[in-house]
Amino acid sequence: MLKVGLTGGIGSGKSTVAQLLEVLGVPVYYADDRAKQIMNTQIEVVAQIKQLLGEEAYQNKVVNRTFVAQMVFNDKVLLQKLNQIVHPAVKNDFEQWCRFNSNSKIVVQEAAILFENGGFKKFDKMILVTAPVETRINRVMLRDNVSKEKVMERMNNQWTDEQKIELADKIIVNDDKQSVIEQTIELIKEL
Repeated sequence: MLKVGLTGGIGSGKSTVAQLLEVLGVPVYYADDRAKQIMNTQIEVVAQIKQLLGEEAYQNKVVNRTFVAQMVFNDKVLLQKLNQIVHPAVKNDFEQWCRFNSNSKIVVQEAAILFENGGFKKFDKMILVTAPVETRINRVMLRDNVSKEKVMERMNNQWTDEQKIELADKIIVNDDKQSVIEQTIELIKEL
């Protein structure tokens, strides 16, 4: 089984590429979605997050994402500690998911910070989705109904495309000029 990492900065379109891969029959593990579920359901993870961030990290037995984001996005040490709780749990969940999908020749994990957290090392191939910075900012502002400043805060917690390109095996350009569908189909052929 070929394990492929799919990543890209916020607003790059990595989820669009992931959905195209699924349509083409490739199983996709959405790491950020699974992380949210794990943060709400795995008792050990919930306890560790409460110990790190306090009881306010949960509201009605569900992670209080606004509170958690406010706590960690401007505190890199706290963010790293939170990641040290969540990332191992997601890694174990992904391995179980791979066993469940063991009949597939290719499996893909879609995640935002595979390069930043070193997670890319566990994959056979890495796909990077890129888009111009202004395009990404506009997409996120529309999608999340947030200010440019808020988008920039999130972007500042991620590597630039230039930093990621050096480590990527394949790049899909999502600049609204080139066909992402054609690039994704070509990618599957190459894999």
